[in-house]
Amino acid sequence: MSRLFRTKDIDKLLAGARDPARRLQKTLGPWSLTALGVGAVIGAGIFVLTGTAAAGEVRHIESILHAPLLDLLLQGTAAASTLGRPGAGPGITLSFVLVAIACGFAALCYAELASMIPVAGSAYTYAYATMGEIIAWIIGWDLILEYAVGNMAVAVGFSAYFNDILHVLFGVELPTYLSSPVIAGGQYTGAWFNFPPFLILMLLTVLLVRGIRESAGANNVMVIIKILAIVVFAVFAAPAVKMENWHPFMPNGFSGVLTGAAIVFFAYIGFDSVSTAAEECRNPQRDLPIGIVSSLIVCTIMYMSVALVLTGIANWKTLNNAAPVANALRTLGFDGVRKWVDIGAIAGLLSVLLVFQYGQARVWFAMSRDRLLPDVFSKVHPRYQTPHVSTWIAGLFVGIPAGIWDIGTLADLTNIGTLFAFIIVSAGVIVLRRAQPERPRSFRVPWVPLLPAISIVSCLVLMTSLPLETWIRFVVWLALGLAVYFLYSRRRTAGLAD
Repeated sequence: MSRLFRTKDIDKLLAGARDPARRLQKTLGPWSLTALGVGAVIGAGIFVLTGTAAAGEVRHIESILHAPLLDLLLQGTAAASTLGRPGAGPGITLSFVLVAIACGFAALCYAELASMIPVAGSAYTYAYATMGEIIAWIIGWDLILEYAVGNMAVAVGFSAYFNDILHVLFGVELPTYLSSPVIAGGQYTGAWFNFPPFLILMLLTVLLVRGIRESAGANNVMVIIKILAIVVFAVFAAPAVKMENWHPFMPNGFSGVLTGAAIVFFAYIGFDSVSTAAEECRNPQRDLPIGIVSSLIVCTIMYMSVALVLTGIANWKTLNNAAPVANALRTLGFDGVRKWVDIGAIAGLLSVLLVFQYGQARVWFAMSRDRLLPDVFSKVHPRYQTPHVSTWIAGLFVGIPAGIWDIGTLADLTNIGTLFAFIIVSAGVIVLRRAQPERPRSFRVPWVPLLPAISIVSCLVLMTSLPLETWIRFVVWLALGLAVYFLYSRRRTAGLAD
């Protein structure tokens, strides 16, 4: 039992990161780290989720499996069978502020641990240093799920945008059998393979193998493009704002704002990916906290800007559709601005794919270096100084399923995995403050243990809002991971010193 909960000495973790055979190149500064966070958080969803959360939704649940766990616990199965989500209206702007504050608690915890333990692996590494091997394995296995399933969903979404761009620019589209999932809703569609998501993932994999400097540079360009798209939307659509659309500002009261906050929380997932770049950061003690907190602030400002303008140019009740921003602009005749929005959406998708593939490979690399995964995952390219094997395997691990399945229904697995990681990191701050209070901390979370405890409770509440079906899939994935650990990984670490 003691082996299961043995922790890894922080000094040994830092020494392992300096091993010449498995050392990553340190090239990232605060601006690149901030761009990584923005690249992961701001995707095409900023032009969709903002409108749908403002409008709210009423949906009928055909199966108890799709009901939120909290509703089942508090109301029972009958009451949970029909669920309504009142719209936040223009108050969705306040929803983004509330979520930013809630995520801020977790971000501060990430900032403290990332600056203390600037090693690849993010929450996995922090768990190994604070709670032991078995918890580290669980969170590492969870992060694999978070990054992989999330990127599968984004990659499938890219396919539709790619076909639309081909149509707009060249007047052509790929045949359905080459650009659609082979299996959708459990049924064979007749398609051969969904090539666009697979091909874009392979291209991004080549870029990631070539080096973090090149990858960060490409991400910086995509982040600039999507920020410009958001600025163009806010500036050119602002004159069309009608004040009456903002009245009442909270049509369903503060409860509507809170409901909107529960929906848009998942728009912030991704800022934690900054911590996966810790080992490739030039000055991690200073730059990692800056990158984590700054990316959260920048994303909040952009979300609020889109929310204010969108609910000003269109009545909030009309925004519950698949493309609320594009449709509102089309109604106003702003076709030029709409094209910028489309370009920003594409840039958003690409940057999310890039950053999440980057983070996934670093988690596999760290777990391999600790012997929990095969050694091949921690091989470093002699020229590019990147974990090239992990990067290629991660690319195929995401690209092939994205070409076969319509995995949009699995997106909630990304949410529950991220929230679980937030809980582990927040608890890790409390544990290390008690276990090693004397260890230098270049960044300190204020009011410990209060703020980390608030972060933990907030994440637990949000996890209970996810469907029971998601919880079942999550438990099955963790059970599979534990089987791999006890049958393989635990044997490989048996001879390691405590």
